[in-house]
Amino acid sequence: MSQTLLTSFSDAEIRRQAGNSDVRDLRDARYPGVYFRFHQNRERGTWHLVVGKKWEKIAGFPELPVKGLINALPKIRERLATDPKASAAAGTLQTVGQLLEWFMVRQSTERSLSAKRRATNTSIITCHLKPRLSELLIADVDRSTLDKLVMWPMQAEMSLSYVRLMWGVLVVAFRQAEKLRLIAQNPVAGVKFTDFTKARILPKPSRLRAVQLEEVLGELAIGFDQHPQDCMLALMMLCHGTRAGETRQARWSHLTLGEQGEWFIPAENTKTRCEHRLPLTHQACALLERYKAWQSSRGYKGAYMFPARNRGPISDSQACAVFARLGKGEWTSHDLRKVARTGWTDLGVDFLIGEMLVNHTLTRNVQTYIHTSAELLKRDALNKWHEWLDGKGFDRIHRSTLTRNENSQNAVEANTGAASSAITNP
Repeated sequence: MSQTLLTSFSDAEIRRQAGNSDVRDLRDARYPGVYFRFHQNRERGTWHLVVGKKWEKIAGFPELPVKGLINALPKIRERLATDPKASAAAGTLQTVGQLLEWFMVRQSTERSLSAKRRATNTSIITCHLKPRLSELLIADVDRSTLDKLVMWPMQAEMSLSYVRLMWGVLVVAFRQAEKLRLIAQNPVAGVKFTDFTKARILPKPSRLRAVQLEEVLGELAIGFDQHPQDCMLALMMLCHGTRAGETRQARWSHLTLGEQGEWFIPAENTKTRCEHRLPLTHQACALLERYKAWQSSRGYKGAYMFPARNRGPISDSQACAVFARLGKGEWTSHDLRKVARTGWTDLGVDFLIGEMLVNHTLTRNVQTYIHTSAELLKRDALNKWHEWLDGKGFDRIHRSTLTRNENSQNAVEANTGAASSAITNP
């Protein structure tokens, strides 16, 4: 068998020589030190770079075609010249477009991500990143190129918070590809979002304030008779500060009514991927009983609080449509969550209890040293909040016959001086 054949590298030439069993290796005088060695299955092979007497693997074929090898070779030689102990591996992904396509397929089946997050990532890649970076070689990625092609044009068209979200997707894609050795090195390692802009990303102000809740509750009271499901979705979020996704997927089996009622939200339905438990006040229980009676009157005996017409709960887009109808462009579902969290603070609810109620991820120190779900304190906080909402018209909707004096846990007084002028005790 002839050990090595001197030829000109091309994909067609490799396929042609695959039929010649006398040839084991191919080399090209234009690329000193580069060898192609056939596998036993001669449709495949490996690219090597010979440095001294050491054969360094570059990549496999056909994963890395000849064009990809030629593009990667200068960077490989430069890397080895700087650090002789560095790897010669080129990776199998050559363009940013290939990397983004690989990452999009990979994350589409990642169970740790919610369906909403996967859809958001897919949209970012297909609508924004691939159109701008698809043909860019990974070897040519650097700060100035990214700033010119992506970061600066996008910040002129979109909000800075969305640009940062897109940057996060790009960073994770490169990092994962490097870990799996699909690329030789991560060109965005050490690059920060603040390298492109020093502008601060400010949180969006709430478009719904406490002083508006009397009007909102009045509209929900009227609308409850015509569109109970829409209004119930908004009321559950306002009463408990839950996320839209957590609320729309609620099942009746997750709810325990009664004096010590509880709403259990399983981990798979939460953003934090941690199960969440919320006390149900007598007002919330009365509201749920009224809503369930309406569902029963229509013959519904299914599992979901907010069923879709076909199967399962209403979708994320259907929930968005609900709030578009209710808010009329003036407020969103997230504004309900914000006004609830603000209201708890104004009523003197402890900061940590408020964070537990909205199911925010707690700091590592808090998780290390505080091992309690604080159910009594959470119940007291929601009792305060629902009593305050009663004074703004919530009682017209839930129609509970219990009064403050009949429920000892509902005796609430806001901390003197802790409440803002927007919120006072009922």
